[in-house]
Amino acid sequence: MSNNNEFPFAPDDWTMDDAKQVASAEGLELTDDHLEVIQGIQEYFDKTDVFKPRQLLDALDERFHSKGGLKYLYTLLPKGPVAQGCRISGMNPPAGTVDQSFGSVQ
Repeated sequence: MSNNNEFPFAPDDWTMDDAKQVASAEGLELTDDHLEVIQGIQEYFDKTDVFKPRQLLDALDERFHSKGGLKYLYTLLPKGPVAQGCRISGMNPPAGTVDQSFGSVQ
């Protein structure tokens, strides 16, 4: 993965400019809170061999539980913490993320 110290689990071809461009196209302005979620998603992808959308959603809910869990994540990523979060993080949104229960409202 990346040599980027701030985002050590980022895909090699991912940059903050990419994230800002995707976020802007989706009507978001990235904040430090968004960047923390991006780091969490990238780290999850780096540490898992078999990706399952529900497991990512559960991992994010647990990681951000102290801030409000899924409710907090949906305030940051209203189009879904998994689908929208993956797009901004440079990860391919997995099949099934159009299902609202997997973090997408599209």
